Amino acid sequence: MKRFQNSFLSDVAFLSFIVVCIVMTLFVSSDPNAYVVNVILLNAAFLIAIITYFSTMMTGLILNLLFIFGYGSFTIYQAVTLGDLVGTSNYFWLVMTPIVTVLAWLLTQTNRKLQEENDRLQRQSLSLAMIDERTRLKNTLSYQQDITTFMALSERYKIPLTLLVINVKYWDEIKRIMTADKFSSVLLEVSDISQSLVRTNDSLYLLNNENPTWGIVLFTDIEGAEIVIKRFKDKIDELNEYEFKEKYTVELQLRVGTAQYDPKNPVSPLELISVAKRTMEYDV
Repeated sequence: MKRFQNSFLSDVAFLSFIVVCIVMTLFVSSDPNAYVVNVILLNAAFLIAIITYFSTMMTGLILNLLFIFGYGSFTIYQAVTLGDLVGTSNYFWLVMTPIVTVLAWLLTQTNRKLQEENDRLQRQSLSLAMIDERTRLKNTLSYQQDITTFMALSERYKIPLTLLVINVKYWDEIKRIMTADKFSSVLLEVSDISQSLVRTNDSLYLLNNENPTWGIVLFTDIEGAEIVIKRFKDKIDELNEYEFKEKYTVELQLRVGTAQYDPKNPVSPLELISVAKRTMEYDV
């Protein structure tokens, strides 16, 4: 509802601004004798509106007060010294210039609110998204929801549950010589390899796509997880020998950490990741 109101106000302000511009243009062209003066005043009105658009309403009000004071003094001077009558033109600019300023400020405010709302919705969408856009793998949010269920199943049916956490060795050095396209390619390729090596009842997650980190939840114990790790590393070594060197000009080496869930000493989903990451130190 609030977004609709902001959008409606923005549309009204924009259309009103266009109508006011047309009215001022017609007024300027209607009096050839005062054409130069009216053009100067029109430019002054637009200048104040532009400054207000990129600053604040307070700035616009101050500029309008200065304009009214200056133009009012000029009008009184002409009336007193030259005997000119105070006509419609004088009142027109004293009224229309503040109106243009208010409409410019209203456009600024409504557009800013719409942008803030859009940014908020984008952040909310990212925080609620459960699938990584590039790899189509489940992300950390999805992992936290799934692993809670897996932990409950492990406790209830006495099924061992192990988390593998995988990342790329020396990634900080590798990414300095890798383009964005190659980065995406590495992400997809390792994700595909990981997906092909897990069973249908196991789950694969992309825990971090900046410093590529994958998580694999296995319904097995540490010994069973070691078999998966060996298959995974053998596959990477095979690809390093024939494909990766040509594609990426570097060898991809992976580090794997493991953590088995212990129902007697339960931990949170993120703590389980932390435990698995600590065991990476021994994977040299």
